[in-house]
Amino acid sequence: MTARIDPVTAGVLAGIVKAYDIRGICPEELSPTVARGIGYAFGEWSAAPQIVIARDMRPSGVSLAEAFADGAQAAGVDVIDIGLASTDLLYFASGHLGMPGAMLTASHNPASYNGIKLCGPGAAPVGAGSGLGEIAERAAQGASSPLGGGRLSRRDLLETFAGHVRSFVDVSGLSSLRVVADTANGMGGLVVPAVFDPLPFEWELMYGELDGTFPNHPADPIQPENLVDLSERVLSTGADVGLAFDGDADRVFLTDERGRAVSGSLLTALVAQAMLRRDGPGPILHNLICSRAVPEAIVEAGGRPVRTRVGHSFVKAEMARTGAVFGGEHSGHYYFAGNYRADSGLIAALIALEQLSAAQVPLSELLAPLDRYASSGEINTRVADVDEVLRRVGAHFARFAHDWLDGLTIDGGDWWFNLRPSNTEPLLRLNLEAPDSEVVGERVSEIRALLA
Repeated sequence: MTARIDPVTAGVLAGIVKAYDIRGICPEELSPTVARGIGYAFGEWSAAPQIVIARDMRPSGVSLAEAFADGAQAAGVDVIDIGLASTDLLYFASGHLGMPGAMLTASHNPASYNGIKLCGPGAAPVGAGSGLGEIAERAAQGASSPLGGGRLSRRDLLETFAGHVRSFVDVSGLSSLRVVADTANGMGGLVVPAVFDPLPFEWELMYGELDGTFPNHPADPIQPENLVDLSERVLSTGADVGLAFDGDADRVFLTDERGRAVSGSLLTALVAQAMLRRDGPGPILHNLICSRAVPEAIVEAGGRPVRTRVGHSFVKAEMARTGAVFGGEHSGHYYFAGNYRADSGLIAALIALEQLSAAQVPLSELLAPLDRYASSGEINTRVADVDEVLRRVGAHFARFAHDWLDGLTIDGGDWWFNLRPSNTEPLLRLNLEAPDSEVVGERVSEIRALLA
């Protein structure tokens, strides 16, 4: 039965509405009451007869999903609930069913958090500048007289999704690779077996139990400490490759047969070349903190690299504008035109395994031609005044080529860096690349002195 839709206070919304999604501590910031209000606002904003929703394995997701669905029904919208899902499964459902979608997840955040990722029909992005602000405004208004009348139904799309993921590769060309997948008690424990079970891999699942308290390690594979268990298992079993998924399983990172982490840039370059061989020359997207090896690899494979801002809404918009078949981000997001321009770590992983099967060499050897530069990794620094510090750094490096596409990017010839502000905190994020680690260290020290 539909409950009253109360306004969500501006203070609460200011704390949980981010650039790309909604995220906060439960229930202090994101409560069922707040979720109900956002569900109503999303249903009203979408003006669609139906929406599809899903949730991850966090304990708070049950009540939040129920409340969100209740709010959408109060707006007169029918809700199709596909239950437990990865975020890329929800995006697939949005594209497959042709309707807006909502995923209840906080991705890689700790267990105390939850959130809501929204999309339009066909997995179209909903973020800052593409509807999220208007939805927040509607949530703040509430509804004195909810329409009601929306119906709730349930549907299982897991096997349909798994078949869709496998359609991106030639299954007959896959070899019996030894694969270890660490899903960190996240939604990969549901979707990875559905995709991999029919394939010829000798594969093992680590931490596959769905447990939103994350009892083994955080579901954030971009942090090296969260790859330790996977690396050790790859080495102890003699596996060919390790796969590490985040909490909602839309991102993936790899380790090679030596247990060494593979950067998101290297996987972007590998998949980009595979897509160009399959689909022919054309534009391929990469965000501006990807290694220079990525655009170089794209050109070498006959493609045209297109540089974008960081973030899924920007990448998806550029894919639509350019007609690109693929786009990659250093953070482990990989976007496919054939996947409704949405990102999927599973698809990227499967394409990488297809390339490894064809090459018949160790992964480290396959990637060696693409591993060309030394990198600082992302260095976060808290500053008092983001804009003032950016101006100071820009002035210091004014003699070099630079742009402000997303923060400040300086091109020093054989080295470069990007310094951009966080969307949620008074932080500056530094990514720097150079020919070797010595130059990286020198330039990082120079920039850190300016940040102090």
